[in-house]
Amino acid sequence: MVLVLVLVGPVLVNITGYTVPLPKEEQSYKGKSVDNYRAISISAIISKIFERYILSRYSKFVVTSPNQCGFKKDSSCDHAIYYVRNVVEHYVAGGSTVNVCLLDLSKAFHKMVHSALYLKLMVRSIPVQILSVLENWFSLCM
Repeated sequence: MVLVLVLVGPVLVNITGYTVPLPKEEQSYKGKSVDNYRAISISAIISKIFERYILSRYSKFVVTSPNQCGFKKDSSCDHAIYYVRNVVEHYVAGGSTVNVCLLDLSKAFHKMVHSALYLKLMVRSIPVQILSVLENWFSLCM
C-alpha cells in the first residue's frame, strides 16, 4: 500500500481514523462544554504503517529543534513543563520576578495554512510524490 501511495500517488483510502471525546473527569460528561473533554484519535492500522514508513524513509527532511518537546521520540509535554518550572524556580530563588506567557496550540493543526507547510517541505527537497500524498491525507483531516 505504501509503495502504491508513493509510486502511483494518492489513492482514495481513508487512512485518517476518527476522534473520540473522553471526559476529563468522571462527572464532566454531564457538562456541555468541550473543555470538559479530551479528544483522542483512533487511527487505522494502515495509517500507522504509513507514518512509520514516512518517518523511517524521509526523517532527514523533517529535522526538528532540540528544544521541541512533544511529538518526537523521548520527549513530551511533561519535559517542557519540567524545563519551564526549573527556569522559573531558578529566577524566583534569585529574587527575580518571572512573567510567563503560555499559548494553547491544541487546535493549531486545524487552523494552520497547510500550503505553508508544503512550501517548507519543498524547500527541504522532499519528493513530490510524498508531498502529494501528504496533501491528500491532510485534506481528508479537514
